[in-house]
Amino acid sequence: MTIETLRVLFDFGLLILIWIVQLVVYPSFKYYQQDRLLEWHKKYTGQITYIVLPLMLGQLLISGIQLWNALNWYSGISFLIIVLLWGSTFLQFVPMHNKISKGVFNQKTLEQLVLRNWLRTFLWTTLFCLSFAKLLLGSGAG
Repeated sequence: MTIETLRVLFDFGLLILIWIVQLVVYPSFKYYQQDRLLEWHKKYTGQITYIVLPLMLGQLLISGIQLWNALNWYSGISFLIIVLLWGSTFLQFVPMHNKISKGVFNQKTLEQLVLRNWLRTFLWTTLFCLSFAKLLLGSGAG
């Protein structure tokens, strides 16, 4: 299996995950009563980490290897987008989820979660499209 194929698999995993979160999981939060959301949210964030973190780490590692092996538009843009996604996730979304877990939220907070997540949805979709195109076009896409 080539590194490009492995990269597409990680990108595809995150693509599917982010769209499920964006269209199903985050919007569903507004239908819970506050005490039920607190209970569910603690379970959700604990369990989703087992899926998200390995995918994000794998994507970062492979992107770093690709950047190291060949500095070109694809590896540079991909790595930059991944760094932006990590920053957004850990500087913006983790704190938001921590507030929700502590019961410090309202409907506007839940709406902001969905609204702000559109950027991550767009970025992970873009990453998948780039890596899939690179795989289809072969090494000539660099």
